Amino acid sequence: MARLFGTDGVRGLANSDLTPELALQVAASAARVLAEHDSSHRPVAVVGRDPRASGEMLQAAVCAGLASAGADVMQLGVLPTPGVAHLVGELNADLGVMISASHNPMPDNGIKLFAAGGHKLADAIEDEIEAGIGQAANRPTGAGVGRVYDISDAHDRYVAHLLKAIPNRLDGLKVVVDCANGAAWAAAPQAYREAGAEVIAIHALPDGENINEGCGSTHLDDLRAAVVAEGADLGIAHDGDADRCLAVDAGGRIIDGDQIMAVLALAMKDAGELVDDTLVVTVMSNLGLHLAMRDAGIKLRSTAVGDRYVLEEIRSGGYSLGGEQSGHVLIPGHATTGDGLLTAMRLMARVAATGKPLAELADVMRQLPQVLINVKVADKATVAASQRVADAVAAVEARLGAEGRVLLRPSGTEQLVRVMVEAPTHESAQSAADELAAVVAAIQ
Repeated sequence: MARLFGTDGVRGLANSDLTPELALQVAASAARVLAEHDSSHRPVAVVGRDPRASGEMLQAAVCAGLASAGADVMQLGVLPTPGVAHLVGELNADLGVMISASHNPMPDNGIKLFAAGGHKLADAIEDEIEAGIGQAANRPTGAGVGRVYDISDAHDRYVAHLLKAIPNRLDGLKVVVDCANGAAWAAAPQAYREAGAEVIAIHALPDGENINEGCGSTHLDDLRAAVVAEGADLGIAHDGDADRCLAVDAGGRIIDGDQIMAVLALAMKDAGELVDDTLVVTVMSNLGLHLAMRDAGIKLRSTAVGDRYVLEEIRSGGYSLGGEQSGHVLIPGHATTGDGLLTAMRLMARVAATGKPLAELADVMRQLPQVLINVKVADKATVAASQRVADAVAAVEARLGAEGRVLLRPSGTEQLVRVMVEAPTHESAQSAADELAAVVAAIQ
């Protein structure tokens, strides 16, 4: 049977794959595992969610499961994922539960668990929780049953934390924020206003069904138009659970995660906050970021695709900044997980502090054209071992030289090989990618 916990918790179609029965069992098993590891006190959990309709049902099931296993529960209501992670630590909880499917469509939902301090649960603990699902257990009765409380000031606590994490105020900035009708609908405008910015919020009226619908970080057209129409200095786009952000400059140009990291890395280097002058990225980050950071005296360390791998590298080296092209940025000095609001506020703080427009700051990095082709294959392993493929890659790399890059990456779930090429022009990148894709497709 496939592992229940994926790289970002348990996800599926709500009330079909992810049922309230499963949610209850996951929560109850998590509470029991925690109690087994530390029986010195009654477990305490915090639970938050994004505004999708199924979250109400799943939250009730999760809280019931936790309480049935003897854990006390603090309900945070609708709150960004990083807000839940932060409050696990601030409220001295043993477990955090976020009910969200992030940028996925509304019918999906998910359950993400955080350990004490707001950190990701260890894989071994997730395995113990999964093994305990559906197992017979002694349930507490009477006063041993957990209690459920509401935390009425969760937003204020999270916003106060964000305000402490920025080096300067945002006075004088005008920003449009696209809240994706998601978990950031209240916290993001509140945080940016309290930091001093003039804020125009769009897609900030969640109704349980409109989360991520034609808006947010996966649909930037409305934000680009609003920034230009309002004469704003910049725009910020969040996904459904607000653990990441993308930006738009005053002219409506998209500023992606690589460019955001370039701006933040330089700011942190100037402030003496960039540990070992190192930025952690994935193999999919644009070559332009590598070249810009090299010129700035900043080293890059690359990991496999996925924020969990970035986080592992950050922790192993004690680094202070890392992230993905998607806008999932990790600043461990201020957050235990990717925090789109924190990222946005640090980005805006740099704009405010320098007096330079975002376009100028982002232009420190020249994005090289990037072409990605997914090639269906009979056997990924055969392609990986092919000398013909290796020779073709070497020939393209020699032709591109230092101003280009080739990456062949097998899919983790399908018989696909992803062929990615970066080059000085789109035409040369496309030509090289087509050439390599044909070689890959011919391998039997």
